[in-house]
Amino acid sequence: MTAMTIDRNPSVFRQWWVLTVRLITPTLRNGEVFTAILTPVVFTVGFYIPLNLVMSFPKDNPPHHMSSFAQFLMPMIVLQALAFSAISAAFRAATDTVDGINKRFGSMPIGTGVPLAARMSANMYRCVISIAAAIVCGYVIGFRFENGPLYTAGFLLFALAVGAALSLGADVIGSLSKSPEATTQSLTLPQLILGMLSAGFLPASQFPDWIEGFVRNQPVSQFAYGMRALAGDTTDGAGVVDWPTMGPPLAWVIGLVVVFAPFAVYVTSRRP
Repeated sequence: MTAMTIDRNPSVFRQWWVLTVRLITPTLRNGEVFTAILTPVVFTVGFYIPLNLVMSFPKDNPPHHMSSFAQFLMPMIVLQALAFSAISAAFRAATDTVDGINKRFGSMPIGTGVPLAARMSANMYRCVISIAAAIVCGYVIGFRFENGPLYTAGFLLFALAVGAALSLGADVIGSLSKSPEATTQSLTLPQLILGMLSAGFLPASQFPDWIEGFVRNQPVSQFAYGMRALAGDTTDGAGVVDWPTMGPPLAWVIGLVVVFAPFAVYVTSRRP
């Protein structure tokens, strides 16, 4: 009798685990893991090779004021990889919505937040793979963590926090969408715009005066500033880990979560 009760009323943890495995297992055979690894490689090759010579001249005082362009570029490689992981999250959420999976879960005795928690767990799984691949790519082109183990851990945790915030927002957008393809296309454009108009590829001072303020203060630039400071450098060009440097990027992460969390609660609480 007890066994039957457990089977019919599985714990919330077991529900979360089953749904998480449902999302992760296909990634091992449908190419998602390969894409998560390949994306940082493509960004590294596409950004570093054409820009390295330009951004490293003059050698005695390059425009990024750091020991190498690889050290300057590394946060952007990570951020672009996380952005594409978030787009994958939106596509998965939109697909579940279109296929009626979310409505089916809503009619079953499943905890209200369990499907969202499972999707976020799968999203973070992809983010971890992307971050690991990005760091390997960074080391290949010459990037190094220069601030010791504590700040290295801070770099990784901050990158995961950014990935979680972006994935949460993408999941909400995907859950409200009726077309997975249109969702991914609509999210690609702002990702490209914010990426190109950021301090991730070149310093904000290199942009025209009329747009420099936007470039300096938009979230992608602030994320890059924080990650550069945490990674460190052999010069003082990376900045220091203090409140003026880390406060704005942390505020952007918290702000994204605060904005999208209520929508996530609304979407997951809807019942058919």
